Amino acid sequence: MPCIALALTEDYADWEPAMLTAMARSYFGVDIVTATPDGGPVTSMGGLNVTPDMSYDELDPETIHALVIPGGLIWEKGAAPDFTDLVHRFRARHRVVAGICAAASALAGTGVLNTVAHTGNSLASHQGYDAYEGTDYYRDQPQAVSDEGIITAPGTAPVTFATEVLKALDLWSGKAQAEIAPFSAEHLSEQPQA
Repeated sequence: MPCIALALTEDYADWEPAMLTAMARSYFGVDIVTATPDGGPVTSMGGLNVTPDMSYDELDPETIHALVIPGGLIWEKGAAPDFTDLVHRFRARHRVVAGICAAASALAGTGVLNTVAHTGNSLASHQGYDAYEGTDYYRDQPQAVSDEGIITAPGTAPVTFATEVLKALDLWSGKAQAEIAPFSAEHLSEQPQA
């Protein structure tokens, strides 16, 4: 079975990877490991305390098939770690790398979005990174984008983010579609009148 690593930061957005990890682990038996910059505990935006399995340096792309980075408030505080080495270690092994919300812009900062289709919260956020040269590949859309094993999404797209990561790991099936479809149903129907 594949293994997914969550690269967590202090004040990470706990809802962004939640659907992916719950579905991957519970329905498909995927191993989920958590890591932080130094291996120390972090607290999410919602107050969830996580004691990680390891540090970023201990993440091994030989045994981990996808690196998933949630967004969070750490970018707004200007204290986010540099993901360049970690991301390039995983890409060198052709592993899936996924970033949602501010973490999609963090991927822009590593240079890996320069030649693949991608999205995020905004193009301007990506352009704030010197290493980013992928303006022509940016897709201004509300759903996640997957291209050559790199997945990006705005923070408002945890459902399509989960879908694209599952697809990239060859876990997409009728069962996966049946399990995830109800989570997007609220966006398909008309809102009740007040």
